[in-house]
Amino acid sequence: MTMRESAPIVLFDLDDTLLAHREAVERGILLHMRERAYSGEALASQRFWYDLEEEHYHAYLAGHLTFEQQRRARARAFAIAHGDELDEAAAGAWFARYFEHYRESWALHDDAIPALDALADALPRVRLGVITNGELDYQTAKLQRLGILDRFEHVIASGEVGVTKPDERIFRVALERFGGDAHATPAAYVGDRLVTDAVGAAAAGLIGVWLHRPGAPSGAGESGEAEASGVHEIAGLAELAPLLAEQLDR
Repeated sequence: MTMRESAPIVLFDLDDTLLAHREAVERGILLHMRERAYSGEALASQRFWYDLEEEHYHAYLAGHLTFEQQRRARARAFAIAHGDELDEAAAGAWFARYFEHYRESWALHDDAIPALDALADALPRVRLGVITNGELDYQTAKLQRLGILDRFEHVIASGEVGVTKPDERIFRVALERFGGDAHATPAAYVGDRLVTDAVGAAAAGLIGVWLHRPGAPSGAGESGEAEASGVHEIAGLAELAPLLAEQLDR
């Protein structure tokens, strides 16, 4: 089968690409603070909680903590900053209650469904999948709750595969699930992190697309790094279908 004959594959990151994760985190922690009667300025508290997530979740991805340990570590650190000391069991219960608030706040970005529909129109034979750093059951539950799980043929999670983005192997595993490879199958990957998502995908032979939403955190010079890396930068998912129709339908 030639590249022209191959069905194109478009793979997505989940958190902060399709799911409005940051917004759910921010709302969830404020609801939890109110319930725990913690005082603190809202923006500073949200930033602190998000920084704890970055620190401890990446420790889990690196294999230094289990999934549950990173949750409890985040809970203890946030609580102690508000004068609330937690033992292991209390930290687990604290996080479980926060998670209820976070889960209730899950929502898709407004441009997610229109982008998936536009891709189907622009590339009628397109096959869709998700590659995500995390536990498979947890990430699949998000897609299920958001009502979009059935749009994706495969969901590939680092917890199942044993390697995390930006390791090239996780992208290759994803293509193998679709029965293809980067040399013979037109494929693209879309994510909100430049190195973890777009550059990692490009290194594995896919078209890397960096979703750089206005206002999203980014490092100095990342747009220049994106250009130098040969990845495509978009400001919203509405730009995706026209870009990939040009890049994949060749």
